[in-house]
Amino acid sequence: MVIFGLEQLERLRRMAAGGLRNQNWHMDHWRARPPKQTLQWVAASLGPGSRVVSVRLLALGAWHANHAVRVVDARDVSHRLVLRRWARPGWAVDDPDFNVAREVEVLGLLERNMIPAPRLVAADPNAAACDVPALLTTLIPGHPPIRVADVEGFLRQLAEMLARIHDVAPDATTVPAYRTYVDLERATNPGWLRESRIWQRALAVARDAGPPGEARFIHRDYHPENSLWSRGRLTGIVDWTQASIGPPEVDVGHMRWNLALTHGQAVADRFRDLYESVAGRQLSGQPRWDLITVLDLVLDVTDPLSPGELSRLEAHAAASLGKLS
Repeated sequence: MVIFGLEQLERLRRMAAGGLRNQNWHMDHWRARPPKQTLQWVAASLGPGSRVVSVRLLALGAWHANHAVRVVDARDVSHRLVLRRWARPGWAVDDPDFNVAREVEVLGLLERNMIPAPRLVAADPNAAACDVPALLTTLIPGHPPIRVADVEGFLRQLAEMLARIHDVAPDATTVPAYRTYVDLERATNPGWLRESRIWQRALAVARDAGPPGEARFIHRDYHPENSLWSRGRLTGIVDWTQASIGPPEVDVGHMRWNLALTHGQAVADRFRDLYESVAGRQLSGQPRWDLITVLDLVLDVTDPLSPGELSRLEAHAAASLGKLS
């Protein structure tokens, strides 16, 4: 199994968030400490007399500025929360549909279905009180995976959780339909991407209408770094802004290219097998969705991927094409 250093892990975490237009990570001034007005809103959300006693930037979060905050209320009870701010410049132009209102809807659905996810405490979708649109949620105990001792158990828990997510009934919610980050019909290879028959064939397959797939509730950005763990146990899934109604193959495909990138193709294949086993259904169209999800990354980043990263993703695409022939 591939083990990465912390610096490379952080780069991969941010890249895996998907849809990133720029990888100049050191320019993240928007992730600085929240301003006073926003912290006052946080305190007020816990009632009169509450106060914020600590603020800590969370390492994860390429779409949002996420801070762990501790609030002590008027009864001297301590609350560990997450302040999630839509502070990234340009998000309202690039992805206006991935907004606070969407995540509020999704978090309510998850709570009703007892999915281990953050619980909503307060929301300011229009920045009426905060500097930018914001959510306040509970803090799930645990940490993202760094070193995995039991790969089989790791994959099985992720597969079981994904099957639970896909069994959530949307009911009367207004969760939007799935969309790709890029328009595959109009997309062209970025200038840094070397000419390759593999990517040309992958794009041709992705553009083929194909079967629409079954519509279910999906996370849309399901990968290891959006999972939290404690002592080898999966404690929760985070980052629900992009949750959608769409084919479950999207989540499986997104997880698979992440696993192929960080752990190798065999681990990605094992995840698919485990998901099919626990979900009780065969993903006959998975190779095409594997190509769609990996192209949604490769065609959307503006800065070059490293040769090693690109080689692993290209091998993953080639394996998916091989299953179609």
